[in-house]
Amino acid sequence: MNRFLEILICLTLGVLTLPFFLIGCVIVFFSVGTPLMFSQIRSGQSGHDFQLFKLRSMKETRDPEGKLLPDSARQTRATAIIRRLRIDELPQLVLVLQNKMALVGPRPLLPATIKDFGSAGQYRCSVRPGLTGWAQVSGNTNLSDSEKLQLDLWYVAHRSLGLDLRILGETLGVAVRGERRRTDRIATANEWLKDHKFKNFNLQEIPA
Repeated sequence: MNRFLEILICLTLGVLTLPFFLIGCVIVFFSVGTPLMFSQIRSGQSGHDFQLFKLRSMKETRDPEGKLLPDSARQTRATAIIRRLRIDELPQLVLVLQNKMALVGPRPLLPATIKDFGSAGQYRCSVRPGLTGWAQVSGNTNLSDSEKLQLDLWYVAHRSLGLDLRILGETLGVAVRGERRRTDRIATANEWLKDHKFKNFNLQEIPA
């Protein structure tokens, strides 16, 4: 996507979604307390790490052994809605303006995860990570890690302005109607990957 167009869309989204972000902040404050933001180091384009920010949507509830409980047990009903509507991701619009992220691209992952992907991870990081992506509109939480990676790699190879605008439009649809697993897209990505082998990368080793 052209950088000027990306900035224009980003600023427009920032203005339109500001009321939702402020409402989200209030919900987080009363549901899970402070701090309002969660931050973590993620891998960006060409493997350059950056600090990712999002609204905190889960409590730090732990079991008797000190381990964090599953995500579903640490969310409240209100913060679950925030996550579904992607309101928790809105702070990342600032990262798009800083050119650390893109509106559309593979979601930013932990550096250790990218390293485990080998050359596939390097290829995945040849573009800026996105606020939303092909995997996010093709099933997202209904996909395995392996399927998400296949879709991300396919996107990097086929990215275009038309595809980016399509993903942005579908992201709104997913927020309204919910996630739907797209087996057709998974199959297409899998077939493409068979003809594009990556060194130090075995799809079977990625958790299902």
